[in-house]
Amino acid sequence: MRFESKAAAALLLGTVIGVSSCLSVSAESKSKGSLTGTMSTVAAVKTKSTPKTTQSNSKAAGELNSQNDIIPQIIKGVSPSVVGIIGRPTSAENKDQGDSRYDLAHGTGVIIKSDGWIVTNTHVVQGLTNALVVTSDGKSYSIAESYEDEVSDIAIIKINAKNLVPAKFAASSQNVLVGEKVIALGTPISFSLRNSATQGIVSGLNRAVNAAYRLIQTDTAINPGNSGGPLLNMKGEVIGINSMKFEAVGVENMGFSIPAETVQYVVNQLFKYGEVNRPSLGVSLEESWPSIVGLPGDEQMTITKVNSSEAQKAGLHAGDVLYRVNGKKISSVVDLNELLKSFSPGQTVTLWLESDGDIVTRKLVLSKDTGSSAVAGSEDDDS
Repeated sequence: MRFESKAAAALLLGTVIGVSSCLSVSAESKSKGSLTGTMSTVAAVKTKSTPKTTQSNSKAAGELNSQNDIIPQIIKGVSPSVVGIIGRPTSAENKDQGDSRYDLAHGTGVIIKSDGWIVTNTHVVQGLTNALVVTSDGKSYSIAESYEDEVSDIAIIKINAKNLVPAKFAASSQNVLVGEKVIALGTPISFSLRNSATQGIVSGLNRAVNAAYRLIQTDTAINPGNSGGPLLNMKGEVIGINSMKFEAVGVENMGFSIPAETVQYVVNQLFKYGEVNRPSLGVSLEESWPSIVGLPGDEQMTITKVNSSEAQKAGLHAGDVLYRVNGKKISSVVDLNELLKSFSPGQTVTLWLESDGDIVTRKLVLSKDTGSSAVAGSEDDDS
């Protein structure tokens, strides 16, 4: 499939965080030996200055210290809203080697409601048996309910707890700027490292990297087990849920987070329907070569197969080239998925197409996407 080739062009995308977070005691002990610390010191420079200049320098130093103090305050304020999730993966059920008590996988979650609802990644909880959720105060809870969406990699789980501290989510990541400081909280490598914090910047926005929706790129250290944890701005707001990273020789600090608005969209759907009631054009689409490799351009997608009765009724055919949906240019599956977040199955959209050499418009009733593909839902051809 064309979408598989797009993933392959993504520079050796590393294994998804959390799933491979199984550690033996010996592995943990060995890793401790590789830990190193660094410290940078700002030397004080003695210069002659007027009292006014000295006052200005003191003021600048005070402002710097104030800014530095924000990060510990943010971590302290948000940590009670972050949980660790641990359990036995089904892939370890058939193993009969050594002590199976250590065949565990873990990840992170963020409290979204005081009565026990938590958001995390689907790949963190999917296939996890006898899972436990551990809050920042050290209390453990079993998962009472869970709802998962594989397409977005977002899941919500419920524990029987009260008076929890929900995290504050940013209304949108649209106000996020490349270069602004961010903090990641999570459970990296070992479950004993719960609520570890790392700091970095936003490296890029609107990234389409082997995902159905656009992602935030960050150089903040995100390690196995950080999946499902928050990416925070300097207001202490969750701007994204950490989901994956690039992992290859020579590749460093390339993590990706699901933006807050996508998280809210999926969470609202899961609460309302128990699933994401995701709309579809009812066709399979092939992206252009420039779009697959990331070149700039306006080359459009081509319909390769008509899958739904609604699409047939609208007069869509294999070979038609899709230009616009409701007046918006569409050149990738991610573009389409982002646009369709504003619609529901049964609603009507207007398509601008090139069909048999002519530019035409078609009215299409959106069908329901079954979510059969991890990249593009039913837009992708699984044949």
